[in-house]
Amino acid sequence: MIGLVLFSVFVALMVIGVPIGVAMGVAAVISIALANTDTLWFGLLAVPQNFYASLGKYPLLALPMFVLVGTIFERSGVASRLVTLAISILGRGSGVLPVVAILVAMLLGGISGSGPATAAAVGGVMIIAMTRAGYPPAFSASVIGASAAIDILIPPSIALIVYSILVPGASVPAMFAAGLFPGLLFGLALMIPAYFLSRRHHMGQAETGLPQIKFWPSLRDASWGLAAPILILGGMRAGLFTPTEAAVVAVFYGLFVGMVVYRTIAIRDLFYIFRDAGELSAIILMVVALAGIFAYALSTLGIIDPVTQAIVKSGLGEYGTLALLIMLLVLVGMVLDGISIFLIFVPLLMPIAIFFEWNLIWFGILLTVMVAIGQFTPPIAVNLMVSCKIAGVAIEDTIKWVLWLLLATCVLLVLLIVFPEIATWLPLWLGYS
Repeated sequence: MIGLVLFSVFVALMVIGVPIGVAMGVAAVISIALANTDTLWFGLLAVPQNFYASLGKYPLLALPMFVLVGTIFERSGVASRLVTLAISILGRGSGVLPVVAILVAMLLGGISGSGPATAAAVGGVMIIAMTRAGYPPAFSASVIGASAAIDILIPPSIALIVYSILVPGASVPAMFAAGLFPGLLFGLALMIPAYFLSRRHHMGQAETGLPQIKFWPSLRDASWGLAAPILILGGMRAGLFTPTEAAVVAVFYGLFVGMVVYRTIAIRDLFYIFRDAGELSAIILMVVALAGIFAYALSTLGIIDPVTQAIVKSGLGEYGTLALLIMLLVLVGMVLDGISIFLIFVPLLMPIAIFFEWNLIWFGILLTVMVAIGQFTPPIAVNLMVSCKIAGVAIEDTIKWVLWLLLATCVLLVLLIVFPEIATWLPLWLGYS
């Protein structure tokens, strides 16, 4: 009964437009109060305790720093220089610009780890260029929205940091290593249909006649941006700093690039950069803290065990359960961001993963791929909303293009289930698991 109250209040508040963090917190407090009517104040003492405990975790220090890194690099002009470099490598012609957009999104994913931020940064540069070259705005928005979803996989990923905090057996370095190769394959899965759709529908013909871009000058100009993911991941691998320290190093590196090298960030811009990053970090951390109360309610009110038992005894088996989780999380990924999904569902799904003896690192990457697919699945998708706004098109206009991209990424999802080594071999080889 209490479990029904918990989810009913949560869903009702979401429907009327209450922010997700507040909805989780209010639903949890009401449920805890109803479950402790005889000792109300004693029961409610768990609320501030779990609020603080959810935030008092060292790995969470990396989260606001990586948010700040993404904000800095978004404003530093790195995206436009990476676009120029990619064009100099791939050349001109039909189908090239969509591949360039996906490549640049993957590179920025190794810097910011934020899908909406990447959609804004890449979309601001690429959608105008693609429209001039003859690509329909709806197609451009589809490619940008889908490619930005890669950032939840490629390290440093904020969602992977949150998963690591929720699952002690999956460290941040292990999750970063596990997400790298699937992230690259995710990008490749998007490039193939994007290229062939462009060729089949004769898009980008105007791009063919434009002059070629020289490689070495563009490489020199973009090298500072290319060095950022190498600095972050290489420094962690070499043992020079922890993921949290890597985030701080990346902040100072980004400020150096933006203020000294490219000179696209002035001192007066710092206030707005820190303000935007602070606001976004505060929102994320507030959701994390309130989700901690929600998770406490799930565990102490005896909700998790019945749900777990119902699923494992349903007769679906291992692959049937995975199919159920895929449908659930892709649907949820259409309306919620990855961090919120992890905070709500990971406490529920962990007992199922343990029952089937799934590798928790692999399972985390599998969940992340499901959420990434949901982030560009119409009718509601976080990344697609950003790219459609920039392109000036409605989300429904992208459906005929997005379906092909969804099909390609679903093939990757199946491969990841059949061959778990896609996610597990690199952290194992690096000694993280």
